[in-house]
Amino acid sequence: MKTIRAYMIVGVASVLAAAPAYAQEAEEESPRAVLVQPYIEVNQVISAELTPGDEVVTYTQIAAGIDVNTQGRSSGASVSVRYERNIGYGDRVDSDTVSGIARGYVSLIPRALTFEAGGLASRTRVDGGGAVTQNPLVREDAESQIYSVYAGPSLNTQVGAVEVSGIARVGYNRFEAGNTVVDNNGDPVDVFDDSVTYNGQIRAGTRAGDPLPVGVGVTAGIYQEDISNLDQRVRDVYVRGDVTLPVSDSLALVGGVGYENVEVSSRDAVRDVNGDPIRGADGRFVTDTASPRILAFDVDGLLWDVGVLWRPSSRTSLAASVGRRYDSTTYYGSFSYAPSNRSSFNVNVYDSVSGFGGRLNNALADLGTDFEALRNPVTGDFNGLTSGGEGSGLVNSLGSVRSSAFRGRGVNASYQRTIGETTAVIGAGYDRREFIGAQGTVLETVDGVIDESYYIAGGINRPIGRSATFAANAYVNWFDSSSENGDGTGYGASASYGRALTNKLSARAALAVDYVETDFTAEDFATATALLGLRYNF
Repeated sequence: MKTIRAYMIVGVASVLAAAPAYAQEAEEESPRAVLVQPYIEVNQVISAELTPGDEVVTYTQIAAGIDVNTQGRSSGASVSVRYERNIGYGDRVDSDTVSGIARGYVSLIPRALTFEAGGLASRTRVDGGGAVTQNPLVREDAESQIYSVYAGPSLNTQVGAVEVSGIARVGYNRFEAGNTVVDNNGDPVDVFDDSVTYNGQIRAGTRAGDPLPVGVGVTAGIYQEDISNLDQRVRDVYVRGDVTLPVSDSLALVGGVGYENVEVSSRDAVRDVNGDPIRGADGRFVTDTASPRILAFDVDGLLWDVGVLWRPSSRTSLAASVGRRYDSTTYYGSFSYAPSNRSSFNVNVYDSVSGFGGRLNNALADLGTDFEALRNPVTGDFNGLTSGGEGSGLVNSLGSVRSSAFRGRGVNASYQRTIGETTAVIGAGYDRREFIGAQGTVLETVDGVIDESYYIAGGINRPIGRSATFAANAYVNWFDSSSENGDGTGYGASASYGRALTNKLSARAALAVDYVETDFTAEDFATATALLGLRYNF
């Protein structure tokens, strides 16, 4: 189940409910079996540094997790959560990690009121404010942890000829760095700490032909993100009207106009007697709570957009729009194509002003609720890619982890294909973040800085006979910054083989190779890691 993103201006998205035959009716779901699979694992891992050194380390990995998939008439959820403890030898430090992803919903009032929630926990490696690999084994001192959760109700009901819909969500996001993140000059980077997001939107509209020849609607909404770093605040308040003009049974033209007020503000950092900003032990700036709130971005006025809706069948849907927002041209939309129940293709184009946490919450909320998480077979980490009954999905908000709010634009796409008993999925995307900092504050130095990320991830899974399985994953990430922080590239591949020993016990072997090339360190890093272990399914 997917919901409209509240802080994306609702040009195309808001009129979907007002479209005639090409607005797909909700289908009655058939009850399905509930899958609940708890498990424990004991693995032995050996990791060899290929460059710049030749260190070889071993450790024991003990893990416990649960995978859940349940889809019904009035509820649905997919959950993949894993706790892992790595026990090192010699002077190696033990570590604990929780990783996974979850999305679910339940209908409180059938076809009217729904409550949904989602969560994400993931590890990554960060250099100079940019993340280029999700395998922290490449260099443990750069390991970081990302958390994101959100929850709230969704409304969809009919009052006469008027359809009323809305959402209300609260989210929390946190980034934990194992050590102070520094740029290629060795200076600390003020990376994101945590934030709270609030989304609210309400819309009332009619379908074309009932009662008017065209569909009409009015939407109002608010988005706010409170970022702990320097008490930053992003606030977007808007109201708009829209019209849907049918061209054919499968095509409609849409347009809207309204008013929007967008503000980004912050406080300054505490400064010493020389006027230099003071940082905490984690490298982040210390907020001066006595400092006045200073505006960094303030757009107040007209917004508009025009676009098309095309739905030639229940398996193909396109929504695309262009307009004016944030005092500049904006583009956004989505495309989905599922020619059969064995393949699907999805594209999403976005444009918003938010912080790191808001972008992560939004990506999580866009994910469906019927999926299987793809994990690294050696580390067990979730790599941002999913496959499942609603097609593939991509939750990838790595890239820059700066604390500052930004204008974020980009596109991501994913494709899933099942051939016989083999399932393959690939995702790719581009993310551009132009940062916003108030003049006269320490964030002035990042105002206008642009960080760009390109990413590709893929995976394949297939059974071998009746008692064995094979899986392989690969990724490539590029990070490019216009600041002095420099660029970075990370790529790697992994493969695993598992064989059932009994009805519940299985053995598996896995191998992973990862490589990181960045401007933040004098040398590149490459590792090869192997795993042998046992898994018991309850």
